[in-house]
Order: sequence, then structure tokens, then C-alpha cells
Amino acid sequence: QVQLVESGGGLVQTGGSLTLSCAASGLAFTRAALAWFRQAPGKEREFVSGISGISVTRYGDSMKGRATISRDNAKNTVYLQMNSLKPGDTAIYYCAAGDGALTPGQRKESYDYWGQGTQVTVSS
Repeated sequence: QVQLVESGGGLVQTGGSLTLSCAASGLAFTRAALAWFRQAPGKEREFVSGISGISVTRYGDSMKGRATISRDNAKNTVYLQMNSLKPGDTAIYYCAAGDGALTPGQRKESYDYWGQGTQVTVSS
């Protein structure tokens, strides 16, 4: 019933920018906590950023200062704007959602629904 579909990934050079989108359906979007995680090969899935239903935002250390999360409730879409990209940012980026959270959790267990992921590759 709940579906999250990421888009916007691709290949970018070091220092470049990308904006990822996640379109949600089957979800009480305005009340949902939303987050972006990423996972590189052989590594744990890590928290990048989250935004609560009241638009409280939180950023992980990995992209703090280089990423901005936002949401458009009219479009049921959450975005992640990424700047100054580095090769270490290469990963599959996943959108996640949890219903009713007041603040965005940093653990993957805080989220009930996940998208399929979109690949971001940053070349050196």
C-alpha cells in the first residue's frame, strides 16, 4: 500500500550537485517523518538526513553542511539537495518513512517504509 519511489540519482563529478526526489503514495504524508539513508558496498546503511511531520530537520555527520532536506506536502514529495559532492558520497540513496514521529530518528529501525533506492556515483 505504501510506496516510496526515489529519483534523481546519477553520475556527477567531484564538487557537483544533485537533488534527489522521493514520491510517496499510500501514506499520511503530512504527518510522516521522512528520511534519507545511504549505503555503499560493504558498508552499513547510514543516516543522511531526516525531516519530521512538523518540519524539524536533522543531519548526519557525513553530509552536514552539504545537504538540505525539504518536503512539499502538496506533491507528497521529499527532496535531498546535495552539494560539493565527493567520491565518498557514492552510494545507493534510500528514502524512508515512518508514521507519527515528532522528530526524525537516525536509526533505520525508526522507519517502517523504504524505497528501492537510487544510485549516486561521484567520480574523482
